[in-house]
Amino acid sequence: MPAIVIVGAQWGDEGKGKATDHLGSRVDYVVKFNGGNNAGHTVVIGDEKYALHLLPSGILTPGCTPVIGNGVVVDLDVLFHEIDGLEARGIDTGALKVSANAHVIADYNRTLDKVTERFLGSRKIGTTGRGIGPTYADKMNRLGIRVQDLFDEKILAQKVEGALELKSQILTKIYNRRAPSVDQTVEELLAHADRLSPYVCDTTLLLGEALDRDETVLLEAGQATLLDVDHGTYPFVTSSSATAGGACTGSGIPPTRIDQVIAIVKAYTTRVGEGPFPTELHDESGDFLRNTGAEFGTTTGRPRRCGWYDAVIARYAARVNGVTDFVLTKLDVLTGLEQIPVCVAYDVDGERYDEMPANQSAFHHAVPIYEYFPGWTEDISGARTLDDLPANARSYVQELEQISGGRMSVVGVGPEREQAVVLHPLR
Repeated sequence: MPAIVIVGAQWGDEGKGKATDHLGSRVDYVVKFNGGNNAGHTVVIGDEKYALHLLPSGILTPGCTPVIGNGVVVDLDVLFHEIDGLEARGIDTGALKVSANAHVIADYNRTLDKVTERFLGSRKIGTTGRGIGPTYADKMNRLGIRVQDLFDEKILAQKVEGALELKSQILTKIYNRRAPSVDQTVEELLAHADRLSPYVCDTTLLLGEALDRDETVLLEAGQATLLDVDHGTYPFVTSSSATAGGACTGSGIPPTRIDQVIAIVKAYTTRVGEGPFPTELHDESGDFLRNTGAEFGTTTGRPRRCGWYDAVIARYAARVNGVTDFVLTKLDVLTGLEQIPVCVAYDVDGERYDEMPANQSAFHHAVPIYEYFPGWTEDISGARTLDDLPANARSYVQELEQISGGRMSVVGVGPEREQAVVLHPLR
């Protein structure tokens, strides 16, 4: 059975957790392949609401094996805090698997993240301050600490000493911050080794054998396409590969075993952090979307920047990821609007762009070109088929499909698991 990839088509927070959970009963493995605890998924099951940050959404589905892949950076304190929280609510987390090759966030990387962001001032990226970027930098600089290193104290100490050799100078001489000692960092990491050990394995082998057995593997991205370190709105991006290509490197599954790429896109657009956002609203319409859609970060609680649907970035996401299916979420949030603007192209200094400008400066100065669609007032939360939707809501979905570069297979009409209109089965 080939693998399935789920990615975000905008700047994140599109509802990937719900889509993953929607597929969960038909999936044997759910793999988080990038990012760390700088992203969050909110999943609603009945009256229960779960906020996941580091754990894959499959942790909530009985019989499904959740996997933290090699492309993830792991804060062990956060990992076990999440595990304890779920266990206290009756969720069995014993099936979790963690790649031995995943990198670990050390205390000095959290400190560096926070002080660097403050130092940048007006040029700040808008990171979560959780040490994600510095840990990926260590990985690329070959100074990183991997999960497997926690089981060899001698190697762990050598690696921490090598990393701190430069970092202690940076922290003390540039930022006037006290650097942790080698012994302190090693002790903090080793404190988790015994508890972590049962979860650790060669996840690449695990997933390859699962696919050989004709089992279904779902690969879920943290963050989203426009935050991808290569294909996003650089430098206002995350530090990992959040597109379908990143699913291969972050899990060890080759591209020849992937046959479906599902992109999640909101019926409007949101963004957290700094960076250009052509359709952003600074008026009561933005407040309406934020408050009605509960647009506050799962991980940080920060209010999200809100704007109208942007078909240009949807088409870009479709192309970059090879999208086979879109899942449109939060259509219900638009209920009550008299008309709904949709960005179909950009104007940059008098020139029309129907596709994403290749130049960063052009995107920064892009002015949205809108088409306007009639709204609806009817409650759509109970809709389960396209015919259940009011005529204007139905037309809105069909128009978005025409201009977004891929078919709309599922439409979310509320936060709960079953609140969805299925136009085309995802599997």
